[in-house]
Amino acid sequence: MALFCKAMAGGLLFTLSLALLRWEAEGQGNGRGKTEVSGGAAVYLGQDRDIWRPLMHTTVNLSDIRGIKSSFQVRTFDPEGAIFYGDTKKGEDWFILSLKGGIPMMQISKGGVLVSVVGGPKINDGKWHTLEVSNQEKFVILKVDNSREVEVGMQSKQAEEVISGELRLALGGILISEEKMIVQFEPQIDACLREGNWLSLSMPWETEVEELWPCFQNIQPGSYFPGTGFAIFNTSVLNIEEHRGTEIEIWGDFSQINGTILSIKAPEQNLMFILVANNNTKEVTLTFGEEKITMKDIFKRLVITFQTDSLQVVRDEDVTTNTMLPISPGYMTMWRQGHLAVGGLLGEGEDNVGSQFLTGCLEKIQIQGKDLDLDLAVKHMSISSHSCPA
Repeated sequence: MALFCKAMAGGLLFTLSLALLRWEAEGQGNGRGKTEVSGGAAVYLGQDRDIWRPLMHTTVNLSDIRGIKSSFQVRTFDPEGAIFYGDTKKGEDWFILSLKGGIPMMQISKGGVLVSVVGGPKINDGKWHTLEVSNQEKFVILKVDNSREVEVGMQSKQAEEVISGELRLALGGILISEEKMIVQFEPQIDACLREGNWLSLSMPWETEVEELWPCFQNIQPGSYFPGTGFAIFNTSVLNIEEHRGTEIEIWGDFSQINGTILSIKAPEQNLMFILVANNNTKEVTLTFGEEKITMKDIFKRLVITFQTDSLQVVRDEDVTTNTMLPISPGYMTMWRQGHLAVGGLLGEGEDNVGSQFLTGCLEKIQIQGKDLDLDLAVKHMSISSHSCPA
């Protein structure tokens, strides 16, 4: 994933790198309300914040740059998100490295020329991959695991200029308006970087977050809930069709998770649907209106189907576990105007402050047969959206 090209054609390029394994970003205050972090530290980019706001950033004088190559290792299951950003001339010339469809994507603006290129193998397989970006004359070159994958050439008809001033670098976000990009993408990414070598510079990075989240030592696919937050979706964007019903599928070891898995609430109404796991009793309780069922058998897949006149619950595709509940009045209002929370109990009021947060790993969530990407939630807190500790 992440990489940055110091700026080409005029001799401005850099590659990035950061380190992960566990969380060793040992920060120290600098007296400006910010924390300094070593450029070689292990960094988790998915920390909760404004989605375009970089997790870390630094500024260096161009005259201090001696190398034109940077490298780092990245590990993720997430197919999309911002890795690295760099610019000169206060954002007039810029470079963005991101992931799109699991493949590295570079976007470059230089002297009014915009270039976008996607290339190399998919690297969102949960394994560590080494990325290297270098500048060779008029070309920016991306290597993935020591294999030369992408070359981008840029040449302007304008006269070459001596580039001076400052170079700004950022990780996990960008410092320009997203409308300036050639290709739009979702910025938030559940990924870790480690062993970064940034243009052979030893300067520290800065972050405004109070405490950096650690990276898991080993990961597996899924969404991890640490018991401190949840994700909220507007049900209106879930494309629910009344005549088809609504099917929600959840995969995971339900005996190992604890707290609220799902809750659904329509405006100005009480909670209509709640699904809660208790890892002490090994029970999963489903509440729909006034109806309640408790499931005690160990299972790893739960299918909940809202039909026109009933709600159906099936465990592990076993029809013998089929449970039916009558549908409450106002069912479609819940889907047209309500909120769905994953990992917490929706609260009252517009802010939907939650409680009874989930602790544990959900391997997969689908609605109408499509994966629910927690990165697209309207409110997203304290969740590793694509990875769980293994």
